[in-house]
Amino acid sequence: MWNILKEHGIDPAPERDRTTWASFLRSQAQSILAADFFETKTLTGATLYVLAMIEHATRRVRILGATAHPTAAWVTQLARNMIMDLQNAGTEVKSLIRDRDVRYPTSPEPITAPDQLTHLHVHRRDRLGGLLHEYRHAA
Repeated sequence: MWNILKEHGIDPAPERDRTTWASFLRSQAQSILAADFFETKTLTGATLYVLAMIEHATRRVRILGATAHPTAAWVTQLARNMIMDLQNAGTEVKSLIRDRDVRYPTSPEPITAPDQLTHLHVHRRDRLGGLLHEYRHAA
């Protein structure tokens, strides 16, 4: 087996496994977005939650919006707007890096009862240019 790998120029696994997180990000930068929330205070003392994204390739930071009460619908709409802007600019996004902030939309609880699973009619909608998939149970 080693001879076949050697003939094709493939090194043993320990020598191939040298990809660092930084080198991965550099090699994939054209297709990576990172998203995060941060908090800010207004002059009146009110707290606003700001959703920001960074395009790794250009290091361009985009402030998508700010609100005192982020909701799943608000975050989803901002993400849709961002993807439309990127598509208009000819940018293709394949990966989104984000933390597990509670302000991101939550997923519905999984259906685990066997009798419910046999009667599901599920519709899938691609979001973020196909990066995310949204599934809904059709009544």
